[in-house]
Amino acid sequence: MTLRINQNPTAVNAHRNLTTNSKVQSQNLERLSSGLKINRGADGPASLQISERLRAQMSGLTQAIENTEVGVSFMQTTEAALNEVSRVLINARQLAVHAANEGVNDEFMLQADQQEIDNILSVVDRVARDTQFGNVNLLDGSSGANATTTGAKLEFLGATESSQSSGVKGYGITISHASTRTEHTGSKALTQAIIDGEEQINLTEGGKTVKFFTQAGRSVEQTLNELQAAIADAGLNLDLLRPDPATTDNNAPQFIQLRHKEFGSEHSFSVVSTTAGLLSAAGDVSEVAQNGTDIAGEINGESAFGRGQVLTGGPGANTVEGTKILYTGEKAPAGGFAGTVTLNQRSRVFQIGANDGQTTAISLRSTFTNDLGKGVTNGSEFRTLRDIDVTTADQATDSIRVIDKSLEEVNSFRGRMGAFQANNLESNLNYLRTSRENVLSSESVIRDADMASEMTQFTRNQILMQSSVAMLAQANQTPNHVMNLMT
Repeated sequence: MTLRINQNPTAVNAHRNLTTNSKVQSQNLERLSSGLKINRGADGPASLQISERLRAQMSGLTQAIENTEVGVSFMQTTEAALNEVSRVLINARQLAVHAANEGVNDEFMLQADQQEIDNILSVVDRVARDTQFGNVNLLDGSSGANATTTGAKLEFLGATESSQSSGVKGYGITISHASTRTEHTGSKALTQAIIDGEEQINLTEGGKTVKFFTQAGRSVEQTLNELQAAIADAGLNLDLLRPDPATTDNNAPQFIQLRHKEFGSEHSFSVVSTTAGLLSAAGDVSEVAQNGTDIAGEINGESAFGRGQVLTGGPGANTVEGTKILYTGEKAPAGGFAGTVTLNQRSRVFQIGANDGQTTAISLRSTFTNDLGKGVTNGSEFRTLRDIDVTTADQATDSIRVIDKSLEEVNSFRGRMGAFQANNLESNLNYLRTSRENVLSSESVIRDADMASEMTQFTRNQILMQSSVAMLAQANQTPNHVMNLMT
């Protein structure tokens, strides 16, 4: 055994171990006090980067959950307003049905009905104007797609969130084929002899049927007048086309020509006549007339499908998907070009995900009365819900049809909103909450301290610290043995 006093390797070794144990114990204390395994980059550079990304993702998911919940409240506010619009429109329809009861109504009753309807229309406009979420107007059209058209026969009906804003020159509209109505004309004229034979004519349209019998001795003109009245009384959506009675003789034979009031291929009616050729090709054999055609054309040079007189940008169209244009012309314009539509898209966009581009959108249409009930063919020439008038029986009947179209539009809008809320927002909430839980769990595994393990290590290091201090004291006593040699 040798003794040296200039250097004390044993003490240096004990000091090194003491320093190491002190550093480890400090880390244990830091982890136990913060609850985190990684407090700085040096604790785990790769783990720090991963956990920070997970933290950013988790904060984004947390905010996306809040965004979606606010979006649900947004939709519920809109739905509540539309529910009121639907309720008052149902009341307006009831009044129109009352006004159509021509047999018992007088002038004052009709005026009272009209006054109440005017009040209902003002309520619809007020709801459209005043419904807001914060400072965002919901039903005035400013939260959806707005457009103007050029072209005498064109009218913009609406667009979805898939439609894109056009430039200042708008989208060109070409019509290759105008919509037509289903028509049917007998091949044999109605004559006095057929009338005197008590001919039977059956007409069926929309689930309604007219059974008409001619009366011997009635003229051709009288018989056609009675047939026309029977069609109207039964509520068939058919017109009896006739020449001007002032230009024809009462007993002159006439062909019976019927035409559906609505445009498009989906509208049909059936005819039966006892005499072959008067209406049906064979006597007492039903014949279905369905020769109406739908509009055909393009919007902005992109594919569009027609339904009646309405041309709609088809699925897959790059810019005009969901854009609806009404063309009321009876023939396609020369060269096909009908005009333009200038579209401004202002649909509401919701950020429902944690990352860029994770959005969804919905277009909220206008529910002003001059934007509801468009495109209804009627003899009173009511263009929108705003125009309805019930002061005559014919106008009341036409008003019912316009109100029905308005209700259909409002209910369709509510259904689309309900689907958006249920499928795009509420379903997304379930996914976001699950995703946030999983990200939180992953981040916890990487960054959070295992308190039980850390406490075990802390206890171990505490004992090592005490041992290191004791051994350092013993090592520092070793040079004192030299004094024994010197005495």
